[in-house]
Amino acid sequence: MFTKRLRLSLLVGAILGIFCIIGVGYRQGYAGNELYLFAMWYNRIIMGLIIGLAGNWMKKRYILRGLLLGTLVTTAFFLSTGFRDWPGFLAGIVYGIIIDYIATNYS
Repeated sequence: MFTKRLRLSLLVGAILGIFCIIGVGYRQGYAGNELYLFAMWYNRIIMGLIIGLAGNWMKKRYILRGLLLGTLVTTAFFLSTGFRDWPGFLAGIVYGIIIDYIATNYS
């Protein structure tokens, strides 16, 4: 169950989540936003989990799969912001593609 693809996608999701923390912290500040920053990072971990579990589903179209799954996962977080964090939403879509690309090509 804990395949190389799943481990790799979780790792990439965690690393990209750190970039999200840096970006959101730069835009909105770090102080007083600790829970929000953690939730952003956690969202990227969940994205890595979902993409890692996708396995061979749409294997030949991994960019489309990453776009679709990245959009689905980041939309959940975007809804909780009241549709205000557009940069975070768009980054989540791109990160979904990146996670799936790396997980597909390097696992």
